[in-house]
Amino acid sequence: MMTVKEVSKLAGVSIRTLQYYDSIGLLKPAEYTESGYRLYDDAAMERLQQILLFRELEFPLKEIKEIVTRPDFDKKKALEQQIELLTMKKEHLENLIAFARGIQNGGNSIMDFTAFDTSKLEEYTRKAKDQWGNSKAFVEYEQKSASRSKDDEKMLWKDFMSLFEKCGKIKDSDPKSAKAIALVKEIQDYITNNFYECTNEILAGLGKMYSAGGEFTTNIDKAGGDGTAEFVSRAIEEYVK
Repeated sequence: MMTVKEVSKLAGVSIRTLQYYDSIGLLKPAEYTESGYRLYDDAAMERLQQILLFRELEFPLKEIKEIVTRPDFDKKKALEQQIELLTMKKEHLENLIAFARGIQNGGNSIMDFTAFDTSKLEEYTRKAKDQWGNSKAFVEYEQKSASRSKDDEKMLWKDFMSLFEKCGKIKDSDPKSAKAIALVKEIQDYITNNFYECTNEILAGLGKMYSAGGEFTTNIDKAGGDGTAEFVSRAIEEYVK
């Protein structure tokens, strides 16, 4: 067992912060002494590590509490996602450093702002939060993907994107049309057969993500041409009514 003072010194977190985490139910001590002093065991220290990693990724305390207190919280999956996000954050910072040095040396255009683009990191963060729920769909996806090689995965995604290429060919038509609805059904069936059971509810959520900008929109529009993601989103909306 460690006292709050020892934990504060070891983790570099103030005693006041630890007291606050306790008050909001984010990090409870393993027990209290008769005098009311907080004591932390290994499990509490592990929880503190998880919290601090999320804080480094700038997650609000409210969201961290929602994640780490879920009954189905998967520490291993969360750590994998945290590593991925921290790696992306590191790459983003390295790009900014290189960008700043370029300005210092007079080599960067005053109209170049690409180093400040965090859309990919933000997109991945949103997806990661969904996955940390360890939903039935995500578990099913993990089980199906476990038996596939990297080449299998590439071919699978290539075939999946070909469906959006088909959508691109009719993107100027009515999203309520029979062709559009049939393609949405193909997309839904493909997801169910290869990734996870794609219910209408899940499909509706995917439709919103497809047209929300970021990685999904970019990839779909790349496959079918500009406006394809928006068309698919509208077609899905009609399909799930």
